Amino acid sequence: MVNIILGAIALGLLWGIMTLGVHLTYRILDVADLTVEGTITTGGAIAAIMITSGVNPWLSCVAALGAGLIGGLVTALLHTKLKIPALLSGILTMTACYSINLRIMGKANIPLPSTGSNKVETVFTPVHELMKKLVGEYDDSASAAWLYDIICSKNFSAMLVGILVIIVISVITYWFFGTELGCAIRATGNNQKMVRAQGISTTLMIIICLMLSNGLVAFSGAFLSQYQGFADVKQGQGAIVIGLAAIIIGQVTFGKIFRNFALKLLAVSLGSVIYYVVIQAVISLLDIDSNYLKLISALIVAVFLAVPNLRQKVFKNFRKERSHA
Repeated sequence: MVNIILGAIALGLLWGIMTLGVHLTYRILDVADLTVEGTITTGGAIAAIMITSGVNPWLSCVAALGAGLIGGLVTALLHTKLKIPALLSGILTMTACYSINLRIMGKANIPLPSTGSNKVETVFTPVHELMKKLVGEYDDSASAAWLYDIICSKNFSAMLVGILVIIVISVITYWFFGTELGCAIRATGNNQKMVRAQGISTTLMIIICLMLSNGLVAFSGAFLSQYQGFADVKQGQGAIVIGLAAIIIGQVTFGKIFRNFALKLLAVSLGSVIYYVVIQAVISLLDIDSNYLKLISALIVAVFLAVPNLRQKVFKNFRKERSHA
């Protein structure tokens, strides 16, 4: 059970990278960018192709990041230059990405085996090997063996990498949006007319924000493919729902506590972890068929979406009762 929870946390952290990208467009530009469902697969496809060709896995992640930047650029140009609505621009790019991803991969699925003669090294492999060396020999007692199995598991290594990457990205994001350019992007999301009055190009700000967002999404896709052990042309389906769910869960859970921009970024990542822990707990404890995963996801998102409104109504009724008392 502990290993299952660790797996949910690791998966939540890796998806949390994608959620940070969605956060940039959804919270800053107020756009639910559907491009992410295409670029997250593009990132995974590029990473899989490069790793199976013998390229360093970290370098493949950087290449995936670059591909995501291009995907975001296409959506941004469709929206800003051709004046196509942002939502439709994202749908167009996402649709185009499906064919591009198939062309990159050459087939619908590329395995990344962790055992056997075709074994490939991922970003998690060195951490996994390091954990084994650090733990070393262990006691013959059941408790020690149990602890050894957890620390030396793939899920534990993925969790450590996920935490490290999330921290680094959050710090860089927080620093960037504190710069003059970053503040201009945030101001564009708040009031474009005011920004244009200051002589700032809102078109350029939107382009940069969409590029950064999809760059992070593709970066996440590269990690997810390595963690799952394969890249699939359909792995991006529902990505925008997961991203928005994590943002909403983070806001509902930590909104009253995390008011600083840096803490809001942390809340987004924690929201992704909570989402996957809840999903895994429901499936494991209730022994639900995995075919109902999308339905469960929709119900969980609906519950968290309804919580703020229900809470407001409860407090409003409570205040009325007190005023009449």
